[in-house]
This record gives sequence, structure tokens and C-alpha cells, in this order.
Amino acid sequence: MTVRIRLSRYGAKKRPFYRIVVADVRSPRDGRFIEKVGTYDPLKQKSDKSRISLQLDRIEHWIKSGAQPSSRVNQFLSDAGLTKIQKSNNPIKAKPKKKAQERLKAKEEQVKKKEEAKAAPAEEKPTETAEKKEEAKAATGEESEKK
Repeated sequence: MTVRIRLSRYGAKKRPFYRIVVADVRSPRDGRFIEKVGTYDPLKQKSDKSRISLQLDRIEHWIKSGAQPSSRVNQFLSDAGLTKIQKSNNPIKAKPKKKAQERLKAKEEQVKKKEEAKAAPAEEKPTETAEKKEEAKAATGEESEKK
């Protein structure tokens, strides 16, 4: 049986209040739980001491027994000094979605067209200047031979 330490929502509509409970993974969020180990009131000021109350000895017992805290509860426990924050990394979620990829491709195509447009006249100019230089060398070469 997999056990998690997670939040269970109580309170009225638009007035949330959470219990921190130890529950089986298969039970619903607000359903059956094994033990209540704390409370969390997000409407109170962050500096208020009663915003989060934890029974640290019971939480420590459950963690040693193999219970995994949810990400939010893990933040509370790291603030209390029981656990360390685990950074999650989901590279698939960070990738751009289909429409964003299409926009990127369209931008790249526009940039390529602009570069090609700039490159075409630029290629003609160096050849013209090279021809002029050759003509100038030839003319100066002929003049130097005459002298």
C-alpha cells in the first residue's frame, strides 16, 4: 500500500482551508485518510504562525515508514527542516507545443528569405568591384609598362 502525505481541502467556497493528511494513494483527495498530521490556511498572512501547523513527530514517523509527501507538503516540510526540496524536471513539458513550433518555422523561413534577398545583391556587387579592380590593374599595368 503506497501512502502519501498530502493536502485535503475543507472550508467553504472561495474560503479554502486544508488539512495535511496521511492517505492511501488510491483514496480521493477529500476522501478517506489514515491520520491527520497538520493544517494549512492559505488565507492567513505568511508571517502568521498559525498559517501552517504540523505534527512533526508523526510526519517524521510516516516518512520513515515510507510515506511520500506531495510537492506542496514537501515545501512545508523543507521549511520546517524535515526534508529537502526536490526540484522536478520534466523536459517534455518545457518543449514548445505544436502551434509554437509552427510559428518558429514560419519565422525561420522569413529570416532565410531576408538573408537570401540580402545575399543576392551582395553577391553581384563584389563581382562588379572585382572586375573594376582588374580593369584598373590592367590599365595601371599598361601605363607602368609604357613608362
